[in-house]
Amino acid sequence: MALQIEIWVKSIIEGLFANNTFAARSVDHSEWVDNKTVHVPNAGAAPNVEKNRTEFPAKVTQREDVDLTYQMDEFTVDPVRISHAEQVELSYPKRESIIRQSRRKLTQDIHASLIYDWIPVGVKVVETLGEAVKAHIKGATGNRKKMTKSTVEELQTLFDEQEMPEEGRCILLDARMYNQLMNSMTDAERNSFLVCADPARGVIGKYMGFDFYKRSKVAKTATDGTVKPWAAADASTDCAAGLAWHEDCVSRALGESVLFDDEGNPMYYSDIISFLQRAGGSSIRSDKKGIILIKQGTAE
Repeated sequence: MALQIEIWVKSIIEGLFANNTFAARSVDHSEWVDNKTVHVPNAGAAPNVEKNRTEFPAKVTQREDVDLTYQMDEFTVDPVRISHAEQVELSYPKRESIIRQSRRKLTQDIHASLIYDWIPVGVKVVETLGEAVKAHIKGATGNRKKMTKSTVEELQTLFDEQEMPEEGRCILLDARMYNQLMNSMTDAERNSFLVCADPARGVIGKYMGFDFYKRSKVAKTATDGTVKPWAAADASTDCAAGLAWHEDCVSRALGESVLFDDEGNPMYYSDIISFLQRAGGSSIRSDKKGIILIKQGTAE
């Protein structure tokens, strides 16, 4: 039933949506968003360096480069009908509200997909190491291990071993894993973490060289670490997961959201609006360095 003018104030409460600022911490390939396939050349191995060379002529080698590719996706919003009566009788601008809500939902779903685009097949997986806590994602039962600062220390060591630059390291956690991490810190560590927050960039804190971001949910996996899309059937053994990455090792390609607007459609006696946006992303190193999946460990 329509919300009519005599009983409603001139406003409407709309849905809340996830924070997507993490996506800016990636290589921007948006100039290629209109292509079907994005090509990312990866340089082959560097040549050998010989100290005090004694054999001549030196062996000539050839560098074998790798052409990494990923496909663009097209996201479309279901058309929404706005009847003539709704346009003249309602106390709030429903058309503007639908446009705003549709754009936000489109953005949310694109960025949820982008997270999975960044996770390569065979990604390095690090499990959480804390004490047992009740599983928190939908359908999961039993206990999982808490996200603690010990896991961040392990991530730092792995990125150091991969020779990732200090600047540009990031971690994205869901709300519960983030709270577990904060509770594992001392008061001094928490204060230091929060002092480094950068609201303009969406950074909520910094610890052990990582800029932290938070979202309502990040990813889920099976117990063996296999990544499962959110649309997959829920299982009692599912585990929540976060993501650690270096901003030079992942990409985004985001197009503009296009509004399709059929005003005064004679068959529906209404206006009909919908949206379309092209988007994509990928891990962009053939050796899969700079991306680590943070999986909840399974506890007894």
